[in-house]
Amino acid sequence: MAHQLREVGLDFIAAAPVRMVFVQEMSAPPKAVHRALAEDVPGWEEWFSAVTLARSTGGGSTREIHLRGGGRFQETILAADAPEVYAYRVDVANAPGARAIAEEWRLTPAGPGTHVRWTFAADGTAAFRVVARLGRPGLGRAFRDAVRTLDRRLAAQGS
Repeated sequence: MAHQLREVGLDFIAAAPVRMVFVQEMSAPPKAVHRALAEDVPGWEEWFSAVTLARSTGGGSTREIHLRGGGRFQETILAADAPEVYAYRVDVANAPGARAIAEEWRLTPAGPGTHVRWTFAADGTAAFRVVARLGRPGLGRAFRDAVRTLDRRLAAQGS
């Protein structure tokens, strides 16, 4: 059952009780990566294997995301500052015990490519926090696979 999460801002990403940070290098430049994250929301289904539906709503200020395994989220974009950052919070989720979730994609130049840092920040019941931390290896693997797939996709598009 979906429920409303606590409204959080960008400061939550640094202060959340559960924070997981993952990094990966890409050959695509930051501008192309940011464009894929912020402007091609339906494209997430093509490169992030956990995502089964991604669509912009609210004129691009919100998103609807469905994940493999049944996760459903309504999100609000917190920052879309090209080409450095793309961040969003989850407003409504069907994740039991979740009270607040926000994610940030921070992009910095790495030679001709991009250093990608993804932060997953969350709060919830004690059980939710334990399960979230136990999911760290899977989240890291999903992130690395997604970034590699996105990099290949952007290279094929000539970005």
